Order: sequence, then structure tokens, then C-alpha cells
Amino acid sequence: MSKTSFDDLLEAGVHFGHLKRKWNPNMAPYIFTEKKGIHVIDLNKTLVKLEDAANAMKQIAKSGRKILFVATKKQAKDLVAEKVKEINMPYVTERWSGGMLTNFATIRKAIKKMSQIDKMEADGTLGHLSKRERLQISRQRAKLEKNLGSIAELTRIPSAIFIVDVLKEKIAVAEANKLGITTIAIVDTNSDPSTIDFPIPANDDATKSIELIMDVIINAVAEGLAERKTDREKQKQTKAKKVSADAKKAEATEEVKEVAEKTAEAPKAEKTEKAPKAEKA
Repeated sequence: MSKTSFDDLLEAGVHFGHLKRKWNPNMAPYIFTEKKGIHVIDLNKTLVKLEDAANAMKQIAKSGRKILFVATKKQAKDLVAEKVKEINMPYVTERWSGGMLTNFATIRKAIKKMSQIDKMEADGTLGHLSKRERLQISRQRAKLEKNLGSIAELTRIPSAIFIVDVLKEKIAVAEANKLGITTIAIVDTNSDPSTIDFPIPANDDATKSIELIMDVIINAVAEGLAERKTDREKQKQTKAKKVSADAKKAEATEEVKEVAEKTAEAPKAEKTEKAPKAEKA
């Protein structure tokens, strides 16, 4: 698993928190000190929590379950989208639609609507509509693509959700907690870590800080997926060997059976071939 050091975190500015007056008291265990009115995060605790979160993400990915990444803030959205595409996981970087998790069935209908429009375009149905109708459908498709295109392959509720800035994504956090979905998130000094299963105390405003943490998380997920692939290949090989062994065993059993049948028929053949007794004079 990709490791990061205290110096890496320090260089990326992960330790910078918010103004003291904006702090959340539940973040007290993760605050090292206060300097010039700004809280400083304890990077030793960040290292521990980041490793715990990475291990959790790795195991979830290894089990074949989906992880939804959420980051709609300006300095994180493009960065997160770019990195998450590498591991082929769903993500939300434009806008969190209320009910995206708690009303997932409706979201799936919207995604299906997008697929239907694509089908209409492919089979030429759109060509038979008026210019105004085509324009309306085109705008509807663009809107759906912008908000839901990145979760089009998400066919069921994710097993975990990774969040950048729990204050901005409070609706996503609330929905995940309501459904019992595992939450992993970057929590700054103004956030409440008690609502998160795997909080990572860190600066959630600096691009470098977000990028460093995302690199660790993405690498952990990639390792989990790679291990899952390796395990599945090993299972296939084991299954193939077992099938081969069973086939050889069956073949050997058949040969033994044939030999036994021939052995049983041999005395009968000898008895039949014996010369008849001489007739009495």
C-alpha cells in the first residue's frame, strides 16, 4: 500500500486548520496547538487515521463492492474526478442531488431516461421530432449527463462513500448515515468527525493537501482491486485443476471398470471353448 510520511503531510500543508473561533469541539483530539488564531492539526494522528481509512477502502474494493466519491468544492472537483476515473469508481463532483442515496430508485429512473435518449438518437427517432423538441431533449440529456453521468454505472447503493469537506456535503453524510453506509472523509477543524466512520483530520481546502490524501486512498483502492483480480484468477486455476483431476479420476475409474469386466468374461469364454466329453460306446 502507498505510504506517506510526516514530512510529506507537512509539505502539503495538511496541518493547517481553520480559525480558532470556527472550530468544532469534537475535533479537539486531533488538534495539536493554536498559532496566530489558527488551529494546527496533529499530523501524527492524521497518519494513523489515514492508514486506517486506506486499509478500510482496500478491503471494500477487494470484496468487489462500490465506493462513491463525493467532492463538489471548486478546488477538489476536477482533481477527484481525474483520479477516480483511474480506478473506475462512481463519483459526484457537480452537485449532490437530494435523495441520491435515500431515493436511489428515482435516480436510477433518471439514468435510464438518459439511456433512452441515447437510444432514440442512435435509431434515428430524434430525427422525426421538431427542432424545438430535439432542442429540449438535448438540453435534458446534457443536464442529466452533468449531474448523473459519473454514476451511470452505479446499479445499486454503494457500500462506502468518500467525502471531501463534510460540511459542504452534509446532505450526503446524512443520507449515508441514515442507510448505514460506511463513511470515509477528510475532516477539517470546523467539521464534526463523530458523524464519520473513518475520519481523516486534514486541511480540506488546500489542493495539495487533498491531492496527497487522494493519492493514498486511490492507491489503496487500486491495490484492493488488483488483489481481487489475482484471487479470482487463482480460484479459476484451482477450479480448472480440480476439473482436470476429476476428469483423470473418472477416466482411470472407467479403465479399471473395463479391465474388471474383461477379467470377469475370461473364465466364461474358457468354459465355452472346452472340448465336449466323448460319447460312451
